[in-house]
Amino acid sequence: MRAPSKKYQKKKSPRTTPPVVLVRLNPLVALEAQPDGSIAAHVEGYSEPLGTFSAAAAERALELRVGLPLPRSEGDAVEREVERLMRQLARRGLLEYRLARPGDANDLVTIEPQTPDYWPRAAKLDDAATVVLSRFAYLRRRGTEMILESPRAGALLRIHDARIAALLTILASPQKISRIRRLDSYPGPALLALLLDCQILIEIDAAQRDALRKAEGDDSLVLWDFHDLLFHARSTEGRQASPLGGLYPHTGLIAPLPAIRPAWPGKRIKLPESDRIASPLEQLLHDRHSTREFDDHKPITLAELSTLLNNVARVRAKWSGRLEFADDGPDIEYTSRPYPAAGSAYELELYLAVANCDGLTPGFYHYDADAHALAAIDVRPQQFEAMLQSAGFAMDAPSPPQVLITIAARFGRISWKYSAIAYALILKDVGVLTQTLYLVATDLGLGGCAIGTTNIDLFAKMTGLDIHVEGPVGQFGLGRGMEPPPAG
Repeated sequence: MRAPSKKYQKKKSPRTTPPVVLVRLNPLVALEAQPDGSIAAHVEGYSEPLGTFSAAAAERALELRVGLPLPRSEGDAVEREVERLMRQLARRGLLEYRLARPGDANDLVTIEPQTPDYWPRAAKLDDAATVVLSRFAYLRRRGTEMILESPRAGALLRIHDARIAALLTILASPQKISRIRRLDSYPGPALLALLLDCQILIEIDAAQRDALRKAEGDDSLVLWDFHDLLFHARSTEGRQASPLGGLYPHTGLIAPLPAIRPAWPGKRIKLPESDRIASPLEQLLHDRHSTREFDDHKPITLAELSTLLNNVARVRAKWSGRLEFADDGPDIEYTSRPYPAAGSAYELELYLAVANCDGLTPGFYHYDADAHALAAIDVRPQQFEAMLQSAGFAMDAPSPPQVLITIAARFGRISWKYSAIAYALILKDVGVLTQTLYLVATDLGLGGCAIGTTNIDLFAKMTGLDIHVEGPVGQFGLGRGMEPPPAG
């Protein structure tokens, strides 16, 4: 059979230049260089000094508005200076990154950091490796953009090219890297490396495709449902960059709901008023209130702190029992403590950042509820101060509390039993424990205040525990409240 003439042969399209990752300033940030070589970042009315740099480095830094390639290890002196500037900006969350073809002004993907220390790293790609989309990854609409993210990732990706979204659909089932490279929608190695670095893609053993849940990571991750880990990461600080807290985001869009629910129609039965003398518990409930200012001249004492922990969280009894509905299941250990907990799991642990306590050295401690003892944990002073200052800010207080109690959860303790409702049960337990802290503190003449947010990334750095193994789910400020000024 004769080969077709050159006239009728299909021309091969030239291979396009693969996309690369570029470092770019956040659009809200402006850099200002001074004659002395100092550079500052300006964002939303604030100025942040970044250090002193050469004139050549300051000149090249202007290109950060459009995007500069990731620094090379073998770069020249100016490139090393620019990398130092980039790292300063990255630590402050003032950078984003773009995946684009060289010379093209259009982004294929915009990489938006969610942690202050995020820096894109290029994972090595092995053609023989098999990868699959993480079960924690998801696509959603944000405004008019398509977002790819995961609670495990240090960055989210804004997808601007529909072919990349189509590729993600293919990656829902395990694929060899060599096969992905042959696809028409193959975006180049840089994107796959980014997805692997963010754990949005995971590498698996091709011979164990039926064990994808276990391939995701360690055994503690096996215990997490998708919605639980997502809610944990997106309702706390440290692993997401969205605005958080009392920002009144719907002002002008929706009227605030009334403090008291409108009454239901129908027959009303007026309940009789109580005329008996209030019990100590009733008086305690009446006296309970949030305290945000503490008297540092009269700090809480170690004896008071010991009494509070004993009455709030100490183990009162221990026992074990067989797994329900099974004759050959493992023995499960249980405890009893002063507050109720779902399934007697008692997954909550107390960590104390002690700033001012008479009889106790300032520091970070774990409360051993079985031994009724405090175990000191060595942490960096900057992290300790950051935790206290963040709590003071969240309380809208003039200064941090004398003792900051972080309520952490050993997640696997409760998710081993409960499906779909594990994290919801943890939060219910946090509510019960918080009320117990309030009542015992009030009974001891101390002041307390529940705090609505925690930083899961900071806690992980202080304890060395992965965010999915044990992490903060609540905080409580404690100390001796300021006495009200005398009347008159």
